[in-house]
Amino acid sequence: MAFFAQESLQPGVAKREVFGWAMYDFANSGYTTVVMTAVFNAYFVGVVAGGADWGTLAWTLALGLSNALVMVTMPLIGAYADAHAAKKRLLILSTAGCVLATVLLAAVGRGDLWLAVAAIVVSNLFYAYGESLTAAFLPELAQREAMGRVSGWGWSFGYFGGMLTLGLSLAYVLWAQARGLPATHFVPVTMLITAAIYALAALVTFWLLKERAVPQPAAVVRAQPWQRLLHTWREASRYQDFATLLLCALCYQAGISVVIALAAVYAEQALGFKQTDTMMLVFLVNIAAAVGAFAFGQWQDRIGHRRALAITLWGWIGMTVLAVLATSAPLFWVAAVIAGLCMGSSQSAGRAMAGLLAPADRLAEFFGLWTFAVRLSAIIGPITYGLVTLLTAGNHRIAIFSTGLFFVLGLVVLRRVDMARGWAAAGHAPGHAAEK
Repeated sequence: MAFFAQESLQPGVAKREVFGWAMYDFANSGYTTVVMTAVFNAYFVGVVAGGADWGTLAWTLALGLSNALVMVTMPLIGAYADAHAAKKRLLILSTAGCVLATVLLAAVGRGDLWLAVAAIVVSNLFYAYGESLTAAFLPELAQREAMGRVSGWGWSFGYFGGMLTLGLSLAYVLWAQARGLPATHFVPVTMLITAAIYALAALVTFWLLKERAVPQPAAVVRAQPWQRLLHTWREASRYQDFATLLLCALCYQAGISVVIALAAVYAEQALGFKQTDTMMLVFLVNIAAAVGAFAFGQWQDRIGHRRALAITLWGWIGMTVLAVLATSAPLFWVAAVIAGLCMGSSQSAGRAMAGLLAPADRLAEFFGLWTFAVRLSAIIGPITYGLVTLLTAGNHRIAIFSTGLFFVLGLVVLRRVDMARGWAAAGHAPGHAAEK
């Protein structure tokens, strides 16, 4: 925990508590790495759907349904967490839900389409709840001028959790393949490994992380959460830079969602990667993502959060170009490393910016709005990719090219974000590093 000074933290916050908070990123990264990115997505398309033309679209529609449910419910949960000071309690419940649904994925075999869809919808729903709730703790832990460093440390540490889960899964897959066991045997075991690491690592978070919020007045508690949410949207002119950041996130996160949900599918369908090749590729991506999140976390507080995010979006655009041009493995591996570097840094920068532009007394509610935008992007991006592949008779290169347009749009919208204006609108004094 020597990566930032005690002065970077809010009064009364110990470094061990930040470690506990970061352990949740460590815990849940295995879910996105193994289930969404490296293993189950390709298993769904190739085995559960039997390699049918509609398999990719079915996968993206399942994710779209799950993310639609997140969009409808997360703002309500965020408002409830603020009103009742219940972030930690809800975090425990959402973790249990995701872990149990991931265990259910282990029961999915060839042709079990509806079981797979149900388990993915539920597990991704609870994963999203946990992701938003843990993000809402960040402004309570870090000083505003150190938000980027602490956020980046959490993201980078989280990728090591993804690598641990993926590494153990890869070891088992290699062992199983050496004995001639099919994917219907070893993929379910990787789901159990993922669930176990998620549950065990999250226990550290529940032990060390404190709930510092206090319940809000009874009049606020009695207010309907959707009324509070609509009130927040009506105040868009006051928080216009937060709203612009949401639009920016909607664009670039759509592209990131494609990479997370469909990288393995693209590698197998367009370049002929095998299961172990894909898992090793994603392992490398996680190493690059950990480096990117930590390095940019240190850097963005110095150069400014908006500038740091812009640099990562240019990186994403370059990655897309390389992925489209790749006709063999080496160039695609280069694109994957760039994606990893940009993955951690762009998501860390976005989370830090949201924390800086959100009012301090409505953090969970505003991070609920942030999750609303991110999950809408997770519908738009993958489903766009799935529709393009369906309309082009399975042409994944055209689909990945269309993904690059999301990063271009994000870069355009980002130019409209004024950190100084947004910082002031959130009720903070001028003359702060957050205004960069």
